[in-house]
Amino acid sequence: MKTSFQYNSQSSSLDLTPAGKGYQIQIGDQTLDAEVLRAENGKLDLLINHQRVTAYVSVDNAKRWVTIRGRTFMLTKESAGARRKGSGVDHAGGLAAPMPGQVRSVAVSVGESVKKGQTLLTIEAMKMEIRIQARADGVVKVVHVKQGQTVEREQILVEIGDAL
Repeated sequence: MKTSFQYNSQSSSLDLTPAGKGYQIQIGDQTLDAEVLRAENGKLDLLINHQRVTAYVSVDNAKRWVTIRGRTFMLTKESAGARRKGSGVDHAGGLAAPMPGQVRSVAVSVGESVKKGQTLLTIEAMKMEIRIQARADGVVKVVHVKQGQTVEREQILVEIGDAL
């Protein structure tokens, strides 16, 4: 099964193939062996290259958010011929919530310069922490949310303009 995943605004390809009791995962030129030890309520206990790992998974149609060791990856199914552009969380300069949740912290304010990859705010969704990060260098134009606020999927959270 071919899938694309996104982390820190970078999109990569992942190929998952059944192998014995588990799966072989191909990410670029790296090959990993994985086995599912236990799966329940969005939590997976995995054995990846003989190392035990816990993953938390949330699903929304063709999208999967997987959090491992504090890092959240968004997986999307590949379209038949081409990779999808983006993750649906960038709307004309505005960064949108990838899933429903509650804003746990807002780390920027209007007028502040930000760097690509900088965490702008965090959302808690299904006991996962999702970091919303700047996709490029820029200046915060609008912050649409505040700490403690509940947000819906694809709700605009922050708008970033070009760097001065």
